[in-house]
Amino acid sequence: MSSRRAFSIRATTTVATSGLALILFAFAAAAQSSNSNYTFLIASGLLCESGDSGACPAVVKSANDDSYEMSGAGMFDAQNKSVTAAGTYTHKSANGNVLETGVWLASELVSFDSYGIAPGVLRQQGATLGPQPFGAKRLPMSFGPMPTGGLAVFLIRLMPISGASRTAVLQVNCALGKVPAERQTEGVRLSLEGNGPEFSEEVAGRVMFLSVRPDINTPVKTPQQGAGL
Repeated sequence: MSSRRAFSIRATTTVATSGLALILFAFAAAAQSSNSNYTFLIASGLLCESGDSGACPAVVKSANDDSYEMSGAGMFDAQNKSVTAAGTYTHKSANGNVLETGVWLASELVSFDSYGIAPGVLRQQGATLGPQPFGAKRLPMSFGPMPTGGLAVFLIRLMPISGASRTAVLQVNCALGKVPAERQTEGVRLSLEGNGPEFSEEVAGRVMFLSVRPDINTPVKTPQQGAGL
């Protein structure tokens, strides 16, 4: 490997690692912002500490068995569509050869469809919903970050170690809360600009959205609602 290419790889890795660290440290800052803010992890951070070999990285395949392995983290505001997110990716052929590797940066939040706070989270946090023996308890005025399901669609830029960058659409699905039947599989999907293949088969990887100071109007499956399911 040439010294120039080795330096390029080290520089790219350093930028990616530094970017992810900054985003993860932003959890505390995000807690001071509005109710519509979310932070998220894609096959990174605490998700990789579970011992589950399928948690990291997030892997998605195309119809011809090419794959992308992705990880990352970020934060976004669902109301004004602002987003700050970054990560790494590796593009592999069907036989496992590495075709491309680099970093990705989110440039736009296209949409976010929330499935609501994960069942049981409010009770674990000490909040109680519904009738109680001595009357319903009041929800706390503030919460820590809470696991929340949803589907986020981001416009991202793929920046390889060598070659030109390109635009793609990244879908991130967290199957918690009241999940639609067609979105039961957790993971990511990737659509490249132009006439490139669609990477739509989620193979592996865990993702998580954390709602920072969630609004009390966020859909929540209460014990009464879930009793007959």
